[in-house]
Amino acid sequence: MWLEVAIMASIFALGHILLGHFEAGTPKWRQVGKFFLSICLAVAISNYAGRFWFYLFLVASLIYALVIHLWWLPKHGVNGWTAEPKERYYELRGWKL
Repeated sequence: MWLEVAIMASIFALGHILLGHFEAGTPKWRQVGKFFLSICLAVAISNYAGRFWFYLFLVASLIYALVIHLWWLPKHGVNGWTAEPKERYYELRGWKL
């Protein structure tokens, strides 16, 4: 299971380095919980269903993110790439500016 853990940890590390500023209002406990929950889910999928299903989980996660950024955010008046206007993005996330 080390490969699945390494892949998931790398995705999270790169995500937080490059995109962490979009999660400024998310509590740290929730970010940590998401990390461990995602790793546990990925390892469980790989262990019980096989590595193919783990990779399918990664692809499904990517498709989910694309739907959010390319359709849902623009539909609600937020640029899916830059999260602008910032006020609207924060409003959608339930954060205070």
